[in-house]
Amino acid sequence: MEQLTHDEVKAAGQRIAGRVRQVAVAPGDDGGRIWLALEFLQHTGSFKARGAQNFLLAHAEAGALPRAGVTIASGGNAGLACAWAARELGVRARVFLPETASPVKLARLRSYGAEVRLVGREYAEALAACQEFAADSGALASHAYDHPLIAAGAGTVLEEIRARVPELDTVVVSVGGGGLFAGVAVAAREHGIRVVAVEPGGSRALNAALAAGRPVDVPVASVAQDALGARRATALAVHAAGHEGVRSVLVSDDAIVRARRQLWDGHRIAVEHAAATALAALDQVDGECIAVLLCGANTDPSDLAQ
Repeated sequence: MEQLTHDEVKAAGQRIAGRVRQVAVAPGDDGGRIWLALEFLQHTGSFKARGAQNFLLAHAEAGALPRAGVTIASGGNAGLACAWAARELGVRARVFLPETASPVKLARLRSYGAEVRLVGREYAEALAACQEFAADSGALASHAYDHPLIAAGAGTVLEEIRARVPELDTVVVSVGGGGLFAGVAVAAREHGIRVVAVEPGGSRALNAALAAGRPVDVPVASVAQDALGARRATALAVHAAGHEGVRSVLVSDDAIVRARRQLWDGHRIAVEHAAATALAALDQVDGECIAVLLCGANTDPSDLAQ
């Protein structure tokens, strides 16, 4: 089975050093047991900037960036990161998104100079169109989450959290297709840190894969599906989840909405539902020093106004 190594995460950290923002952490409300990892402050508003930089820089080092540029299918955040990283390197980017993509994300994508194409109602349809374009044009096909370079880049955030919170024993992370989870889980295992993988009950690709013993397709219907709407978890994620110290938990959409509101009311933090998904599982998490990874903030905060 395909797997990711800690050496790949370390190499990613060296490659993207100075090109991404170091994650900030802030204490929660319980005297030091809970820490919030504020990765939504990252370039492009999510952790995806890490993987995008690692992916493009690795290809640039290998002389493998084609004249046709790069293309990616995304629910929004990966497309933003790819477009931003491509602009940083002077590379053309074409991004395929479902028609349900957030208007906030669409506007930001265009501000990075990417060509945007809207296809279908779900990520899977945008992905098929992207793959066809890559085959026809010769563009480098990136992926929102299913690539070792993408996952390794994402995993660098765990190394930074641990550097800021040395006593960390548990990290809680939202899961969509599993790129972030795979990278974080590999890095966490190296340091003996437990990982809680959180998914909406209506979008449970990793949870279903673990039950089946292999990646399987799942239906997608969740308030967080614009970022956690993958129909299938990656083999990288399923392998990483099979190790001791990893738990898969599900949360309801109502709990996600409450957690997002809690972050706003208690901290004036406005994040996506996908980011709030991790916090929504906190009552299912044991640990003496826990970091909750708040992974993205590309959202319209108007529904948070009092």
